[in-house]
Amino acid sequence: MVSFMTLCIFNMYAQSPFAIEDLFRLADEHNRSIRAYSTAVQEAEAGIKTAKNAYLPSIDASLSLSYNGNGTITDRNFTNSFVALIPHFGNNFSIEASQVIFSGGAIQSGVKIAELQSQIATLNAELNRQGIRFLIAGNYLELCKLRNELQVFESNIMQTQKVLENMRVRVNEGAALHNDVTRYELQMQNLNYAKIQLQNAMLLLNNQLTTAVGLPQSVMIIPDTVTVGMLHDTGAGRALPLQPSESNVALAIRIAETAEKIAKHAEKISRAELLPQIALFAGDYLNGPVTIEIPALNKNFNYWAVGVGIKYNLDHLYKSNAKIRASQLAVKRASEEKAVAEEQISLALEDAYTHYKEAFALLETKEKSVELAAQNYNVIAYRYENDLALITDLLDASSQKLDAELQAINAKINIIYNYYKLKYISGIL
Repeated sequence: MVSFMTLCIFNMYAQSPFAIEDLFRLADEHNRSIRAYSTAVQEAEAGIKTAKNAYLPSIDASLSLSYNGNGTITDRNFTNSFVALIPHFGNNFSIEASQVIFSGGAIQSGVKIAELQSQIATLNAELNRQGIRFLIAGNYLELCKLRNELQVFESNIMQTQKVLENMRVRVNEGAALHNDVTRYELQMQNLNYAKIQLQNAMLLLNNQLTTAVGLPQSVMIIPDTVTVGMLHDTGAGRALPLQPSESNVALAIRIAETAEKIAKHAEKISRAELLPQIALFAGDYLNGPVTIEIPALNKNFNYWAVGVGIKYNLDHLYKSNAKIRASQLAVKRASEEKAVAEEQISLALEDAYTHYKEAFALLETKEKSVELAAQNYNVIAYRYENDLALITDLLDASSQKLDAELQAINAKINIIYNYYKLKYISGIL
């Protein structure tokens, strides 16, 4: 039943155009990389709970049963020995609880590091998600471009076919040469081969997109040209997602800032090793037999104790300096990496913003080229029909018109691509 429903869903997808937001949603649900990073976030969140366990008291309990052999008592020179009977069954039970009340901030810093690591895991997951989305957007727009190019080629193939039909009529009338027909037939072959190349490229892009969003490769993704057109006409035209001068913090910078905080807390932990650890403790102990008496008492001895304990590792006096120095260098490196990330993001935004503005100027140029190429082709076609131009002139005009149309289509898609690139760099795709 589930397989049937899944098949129905895929068939529904295969029969409907995909808006780019549909692919983003599918990727969020099914992309393997996104799911792996989501698991990493859950793992980091579990690490916070583990770190917070250090705030809880430690409780140790032990129980042992033993067989005790008899003792031997001698003088200090090991003479005059005699056997001291000891009850053979021995038991030991103890339970002890302790609570650290001072650790030099090591526990707090450990918890804070776990929380910051969880933030980094979340930021990395979002950065990966943004990367997947940008990859999908690039392939989706490239698929739009190829489909538009295919339409242009099909239109030119139809136009070339009409020219060939007219030429054959003129050849039969003796007004044109067979060589003219041959040249245009060669042009037709080139157009058909280019069409095959476009179809193969579209198939490869479709496979990449279906893999990215978790759909079977048998599903053919049809770009929603209406949505793409709206992006060009309104969304991706005039309202920038991020100005280079704005203070938006990109994901890469936020990750670097969090890594710097982690390094600073790691330094605090290193310094905390130079301080003693103070803990409260309470315990209850039950031992038997009582062997401190001679003869031994076949009794259980129970006692309890509460108190304050201080623990200090003296080797930290000569070991911690190197560790502190290493943690200080780690803080410095993290700070430098943050500065590098800020610089790279700034340059990337400037570059993307420049290309974004340049894309509009390119589109205006290409649209004018289409207009001029169409006028030129109409003039050359008219002159050729009236024996005022050569077939080579007509071929050149046709090629120029095709090239201008393709470049104009690509320029429109290029605007939208740069729009998404700006959003991706700023972390809001």
